[in-house]
Amino acid sequence: MVLMADLDPTLHALADAFSIATDYWDWQGRHTTVSPTTLVAVLAALGVDASTPESAAAALAQQELAPWRRLLPACRAVREGGTATVPVHAPEGGTLELWVELEVGGRRDVALPAQAGSTRQVDGRPVAELEVALPADLPLGYHRLCARTGAAQAEMTLIVTPQRLALPARLAAQGWGVAAQLYSVRSQQSWGVGDLADLEDLAVWAAAEHGADFVLVNPLHAAEPVPPMEPSPYLPTTRRFTNPLYLRLERVPEYATAADEQRRQVDALRAAALPPAPDGQGAAPIDRNRAWAAKRAALEVVFDAGRTPGRERAFQAYRAREGRGLQDFATWAVLAEQQGTEVGGWDERYRHPSSPAVAEFAARHAREVEFQCWLQWLLDEQLAAAQQAGLRAGMALGIMHDLAVGVHPAGADAWSLQDDYARGITVGAPPDPYNQNGQNWSQPPWRPDRLAETAYAPFRSMVSTILRHAGGIRVDHVIGLFRLWWIPAGQGPTEGTYVRYDHEAMIGILALEAHRAEALVVGEDLGTVEPWVRDHLRDRGILGTSILWFEFDWEGDGKPLPPQRWRELCLASVTTHDLPPTAAYLAGDHVRLRDRLGVLTRPLAEELAAAQEERRAWCDELVRAGLMSEGAGEEEMIVALHRFLTRTPSRLLCVALTDLVGDRQAQNQPGTTDEYPNWRVPLTGPAGDPLSLEDVLTSPRAAGLAEVFHR
Repeated sequence: MVLMADLDPTLHALADAFSIATDYWDWQGRHTTVSPTTLVAVLAALGVDASTPESAAAALAQQELAPWRRLLPACRAVREGGTATVPVHAPEGGTLELWVELEVGGRRDVALPAQAGSTRQVDGRPVAELEVALPADLPLGYHRLCARTGAAQAEMTLIVTPQRLALPARLAAQGWGVAAQLYSVRSQQSWGVGDLADLEDLAVWAAAEHGADFVLVNPLHAAEPVPPMEPSPYLPTTRRFTNPLYLRLERVPEYATAADEQRRQVDALRAAALPPAPDGQGAAPIDRNRAWAAKRAALEVVFDAGRTPGRERAFQAYRAREGRGLQDFATWAVLAEQQGTEVGGWDERYRHPSSPAVAEFAARHAREVEFQCWLQWLLDEQLAAAQQAGLRAGMALGIMHDLAVGVHPAGADAWSLQDDYARGITVGAPPDPYNQNGQNWSQPPWRPDRLAETAYAPFRSMVSTILRHAGGIRVDHVIGLFRLWWIPAGQGPTEGTYVRYDHEAMIGILALEAHRAEALVVGEDLGTVEPWVRDHLRDRGILGTSILWFEFDWEGDGKPLPPQRWRELCLASVTTHDLPPTAAYLAGDHVRLRDRLGVLTRPLAEELAAAQEERRAWCDELVRAGLMSEGAGEEEMIVALHRFLTRTPSRLLCVALTDLVGDRQAQNQPGTTDEYPNWRVPLTGPAGDPLSLEDVLTSPRAAGLAEVFHR
């Protein structure tokens, strides 16, 4: 990057035409111009040649003509009840007819303006541009705007979204819930990894005994079908489908009707999945590979047991509903099992999902593909059961799922939706105060132009699938629906730039799908955020995220932000999955851990002093507010910090399960990979002893902290 440098005007205009930022303000307040090398690489990822001044000029001319060459745009998102227009480009002097085909059936004619706007010569013929006003009373949904002029006809998807997503009416003025990393919440019945039956039991306990409104879980997206499995739930192979590791096999109906010998096989495999007994050195990391190897073998046994005629019909109905997306995912899983999880190493014939060879492969391996589809059907059933159990126990929302920001570059989505992802690009973040070298998340980004051409079909399918059995969805790095930091392959995080997305469409679709599911949306809007973005999210009814350790009056006295000044439309908590549990935070354990791992940017003494100053500020605030006494101990302060949340106007409050039980181990240590067992940390007590779900449900400590919110 360079500061305040001049760009070639043509390259500048071409980048603007594709919503690529040519400059930005960095974390130190410096105005920075994006290098031409970066812009050329990002344009190339969108299929645009800007490698020479001549090619850039030609590409710009083509881009300017592109809308004039089509009767209708690719897609348009508008808000219900608002006024909106669509540009139509038709041969000058010809007849034109416009109408809307409604999603639920029916037709609405669209009036034409009295006169056309500008005209221009396009490919040797005069074309007129008309700004057509859409009917203001179109219902919510995915409609088709159709146009006909002479023999030519075109249509575009017209998405009518809510002006504002209303919070579910069943939610009280202030609801609360538990945040849990499901894999770590293991019961005596699970297979070494927490599962959906454990989630159901946790939800029922939280609701029935403590009045909780939701359980927020980590992303349950699918990982690799064979070891080694990626431990991070934020680097999944797909965001639409679920990880079968979370199945409770004994609750599969086919297990109940299996033969005695088959059930004995399953029971023996479960014993192989369980972790070894503690050796006195603390709880061993969660071993997904061990658990999945045994569970997958057991699921094969149950699959072979067969289905009743009624179950078979239900399964086929599920496959028909999920369509091509499920078939592609299942085919990818079988290919990955046989050819490895790196698509780059596959037989060339199988590298694109639409190739005839892939169809032939799926036909030859129909049983294996059916098995993968069957796993997703079982997950759909158990996700529904967990959601309904929570609601029946009294939850206002039930399960709140987490949507990761992206996918693994060699995973199922990157293969099946490869035409919709940018190639030669990864997503990350520019330098900021916490990561001064920037971040590269190694994930491919959506192509904004392809999303529009497909009417956001992949995004719509993903969101609707996750919300099918949910009362809410948390969107990790929700800012990514507005803009993402694109990094060309081979470059460092500092050599990227922002690419903007049609946030009106993406936020609108999110609101529309949540409206249909009677759910709410929480956006993780931490970090560097343009102020207008938070305003937009608030106006659309999307809740933000407030973490107590970040809530200081930065524009005033620098002290903790008084509770009455916290945001109302937000999910508020003391900690989050990228921070240590509160007990560890108060003790400064997180600073010493970062020092041992070599990720501190300042001397240990300085970091410890800064952490101590922050704790002192909160101690003073809690004492001032009458929430604890001077010199209070760790447990009293943890209770006081959570009671502080109840004094804010925030509509949702959240407590981490780790805080409920006094755990001190961080689930994730940013800035590390193998140095720390990220996303493999089991639930433990204050002394580091492993805890089962049964321990949680009978814990006086957990019950006491939960009652802070219940009262």
